[in-house]
Amino acid sequence: MNHNQSNLAQDLEQQIRHKDPLLGCLVFLSKFYGKPFSADAMSSGLPLENGKLTPELMPRAALRGGMESKLEKKALAELPKLLLPCVLLLKDGRACVLLSYVKDEDEPSNPAKEKLQIVWPELPSSHDIIDKEVLEQEYSGYCFYVRKRYRFDERSKQTLKTTNEHWFWSTLRRSTPIYKDVLLAVLFINLFAVASPLFVMNVYDRVVPNQALDTLWVLAIGMFILLLFDFVLKEVRAHLLEIAAKKSDLLLSSRIFEKVLNLNLSYKPASVGAFAKQVQEFESIREFITSATIAAILDVPFSLIFMIIIAIVAGPLAWVPVFLVILMLIFSFWMKNKIKFEVEQGSRYSVQKNAHLVESLQGVETIKQTGAESQFQSKWEQLVGHIANWNIKVKKYATSVGTFNSLLTQASTVFIVILGVYQISEGNISMGALIAAVMLSGRALAPFSQVALLITRYNQAKSALVTLDEIMKLPAENMDRYLHRNHFDGDITFDNVTFAYPNTEVPAIANVSFSIKAGEKVAIIGRIGAGKTSIEKLLMNFYQPNEGAIRVDGIDIKQISPADLRQKIGCLAQDVNLFYGSIRDNITLGVPHVDDEHIMRAAKVAGVSQFTDGSPEGLDKQVGERGQNLSGGQRQAVALARALLFNPPMLILDEPTSNMDNYSEAQVKKQLAAITKSKTFLLITHKASMLSLVDRVLVMEKGRLVADGPTDKVLAALKSGQIKASL
Repeated sequence: MNHNQSNLAQDLEQQIRHKDPLLGCLVFLSKFYGKPFSADAMSSGLPLENGKLTPELMPRAALRGGMESKLEKKALAELPKLLLPCVLLLKDGRACVLLSYVKDEDEPSNPAKEKLQIVWPELPSSHDIIDKEVLEQEYSGYCFYVRKRYRFDERSKQTLKTTNEHWFWSTLRRSTPIYKDVLLAVLFINLFAVASPLFVMNVYDRVVPNQALDTLWVLAIGMFILLLFDFVLKEVRAHLLEIAAKKSDLLLSSRIFEKVLNLNLSYKPASVGAFAKQVQEFESIREFITSATIAAILDVPFSLIFMIIIAIVAGPLAWVPVFLVILMLIFSFWMKNKIKFEVEQGSRYSVQKNAHLVESLQGVETIKQTGAESQFQSKWEQLVGHIANWNIKVKKYATSVGTFNSLLTQASTVFIVILGVYQISEGNISMGALIAAVMLSGRALAPFSQVALLITRYNQAKSALVTLDEIMKLPAENMDRYLHRNHFDGDITFDNVTFAYPNTEVPAIANVSFSIKAGEKVAIIGRIGAGKTSIEKLLMNFYQPNEGAIRVDGIDIKQISPADLRQKIGCLAQDVNLFYGSIRDNITLGVPHVDDEHIMRAAKVAGVSQFTDGSPEGLDKQVGERGQNLSGGQRQAVALARALLFNPPMLILDEPTSNMDNYSEAQVKKQLAAITKSKTFLLITHKASMLSLVDRVLVMEKGRLVADGPTDKVLAALKSGQIKASL
């Protein structure tokens, strides 16, 4: 392989950085602040648009690089020198890093003649001096202040725990400015609510007895104006609450899904369906923190104000709503404790049901093949029956709370009227005061009635939050503590490595040691369960060894960023996974911006061109879910093309032709022989015909390395029985 081929991966990464100026600026700043991060490490997992980092994603990418960023609208002349360097957004969609101001040598005392020292992301290793006037013409007026995050060491451990650290509460706090505006709107809405009862009271007590029609119209006009303002403020409140709920929903959902994708595979749940249901529990939390919930909670303090006003205008009648509110809350908390057990039980049933559904859909062909429809149908109906019974119980409790609250609300009118008649007969209050008390009591009880219903839903929301909290606490692949490398030679070393999968006692591999030099071509063979695929997963840093060390280019793999490592290793796994979309989409998975030239090269080498060149759809052919529209060999070819796309310096292929016919296998072997001349090539196979691609063979048996040597000698030893293992 010539020099251009060996540097293809680096050229592609450089090309990507050029097409993404914001990401290029962050890469430079990470180097500027003394801890270099690669473009892959900072952008991996972010929802890029057309393969580019957007201004909205800039703060998230900066955090991954150990930095903080903030978008500001500032004129170029107003940028504080103490906050440099900063990233300038230019009018043509480009960006640059402003490092410092440089005095003009001809007029050093003239600030207007200052020049600017900048760095273009296309040329991250060089600085450029440019006139301020020239840059002002290109500057959009927006910039990002970027600084290195300060990190405390072990000598200054945090002693106070704050809600800011919690993934859920800290996200909600980001909507605090919106809730402040909502609170102001709620204040006026509730003040306006007092006006209506007072209007009725004054009409009964002053207008009617005195036939003061002019006063009536003055009061009526004032009420119409207040009603108009009340309508506008309620619309504003609803709009602001929806914005806050949407913002929190997007932020929380994004954070949860990002956690799921970055989860350390050692802690991956055993059931995909059950795990998916646990992630979906966020729906319960979202329903609990809707705009209606927030509005009810914000109205509670004003209910107390209504009760005080009742006490002012109607004296002892205020004790009626106070007593009824206490009854509402007591009954709701009693029901809350009864619902708690049912919610926990129902959550387990729901998780089991979802796990059974996903497992059945994934294996529907096997179910039909074995005639197991009856068995799976029976289990499904049992789960559905249990959930139906659970729903009946929970709804019965929730309905009883609503019915009880409605009863008390209606009874409040009766109690107030009865007590009010006695107060009127004694001359303590007027008729208008009684009517106002009736109207105000309804407003006073309404928020507490809503809160009482929320208490019954609290258990479900709390259970969901606890479940999600456990997921968010699971270890993730933290890109912050790794060494970031843009180049690997391809030396691989296993040093007394022992590894057992989670929740298993027998090691998949035990005390395995070997070294592979850069450019060496090695095969790993052995019986089923010998540990071959486990070596592949350890090299991809999906799992960490229990004992021993794995080194790439002499560096422990635990120190290398997984994003950098996986970008430099082309891996074809034993289980091929394709996603809904075209063949092109699956080849360029994760890097949709790659040029067609590189896609066609990978497709040709992997044998994809053999079945796409003759089709009118070509690479745009849809593969269906899990690649069901393709044959096993075709799926394998697409996955192989994906592994070869960047022409990486290291290549790991696990049974690359197991589903291919002899002709396709021969073509793939021919192409692999050409492209692996200067690569570190690790082949895992059961096929003896594939061993002609390698110069050395490792033989695994029951998780141990039993032979290591040149291909011919190892095969001869296997054939003669000197080595007790087989393909």
